[in-house]
Amino acid sequence: MSPIETLSQQITAKSNAGYHEIARKIKDAAELDAVRREWEQMAATSATIAAGFDYQKAWADGLASRQQLHVFLAAGGIAPLVRARGFAQPLTLLAAEMYEPLDFLYRTPQAVEELLMLIRRTALPLYLQRIPAASPIVTFVEKIFERRALIVRKPAAASPLIRLDESWIEPESHLNSGRRSDLRRARRTSEKLGAVETQILAPAPAEVAGLIGEVLRVEAAGWKGAAGTALAADPVRCEFFHRYCAAEARLGRLRICLLRIAGQNAAAQIAIQTPTRFSLLRAGYDEAFARSSPGNLLTRESIRHAALAGIATYEFNGDIEPWTRLWTEEELACCSLHVFPFSLTGMTALAVRAAKSFLQRHKKHD
Repeated sequence: MSPIETLSQQITAKSNAGYHEIARKIKDAAELDAVRREWEQMAATSATIAAGFDYQKAWADGLASRQQLHVFLAAGGIAPLVRARGFAQPLTLLAAEMYEPLDFLYRTPQAVEELLMLIRRTALPLYLQRIPAASPIVTFVEKIFERRALIVRKPAAASPLIRLDESWIEPESHLNSGRRSDLRRARRTSEKLGAVETQILAPAPAEVAGLIGEVLRVEAAGWKGAAGTALAADPVRCEFFHRYCAAEARLGRLRICLLRIAGQNAAAQIAIQTPTRFSLLRAGYDEAFARSSPGNLLTRESIRHAALAGIATYEFNGDIEPWTRLWTEEELACCSLHVFPFSLTGMTALAVRAAKSFLQRHKKHD
């Protein structure tokens, strides 16, 4: 019997004891290691890299004291959730603050149904900020909570991706003539400044801190730094990235991509490479080289690298932006789900949400 099945049986046997007994089956990050193997097996077929064990564990290790880990287990399924402290706070997906698509882990849709039944027993509101629109969660939420809750479903930002084949070994062949010309011009502009070199590194754990520091420096030297959205300006997310990248480096899956112009790093990417996916975590460029379009030049090289490796999918993650539209129209459609049970906690949460929406609309009209 697997650790998940054992813990799931313990949860089911004690479910009549009330919510706290259920939710505390996995209550801190240290206890997650017991289900690592099953988690990774299920994450391998997930639509999102952020569902992986090391991603989720790295975020859980940095949870603020105002949040409590609530990981629900079923036979063949895991729902990694957290809840902020406070009466009307909803259950939310672990690492939702990163605003990447997230999902439950499951072997079969029936496991999702069982997980949602466990969640329903808590009578707590549930907010899934950005999940794949094709997730079985969407179907089973309506079934499990029918006549028991108000369910609000809305579109969420889609996530861009490329389904690779051999033709992507020459990525520019997928661009129109104007964009191919722009890419060639950017290359010539770069070469006028000096030698143009690309590196795609698989760093050892001891090399991670220095390389991540360099990626963050490059990112902060671009528009993200000026806008205040660079990772270096966010200590919580910055520490998370260091933990996560160190874990992936130990598994040999971390990739640091660098484009150098005249000996200086002009663009940088952090990515995770598995046998089936090349997944970008961060990308940025130094504004001093903006005329050379170093970000697009580096993206071209990392797409080519993934195609040469026989990888099935190149994932941009984040939201659809003009620079991702340069390369692809494909996307992972996403939605949000907000479930307000017909309970005191659920109705209080609904009232709070309605009041916030009213105040936001009122503020816009002032």
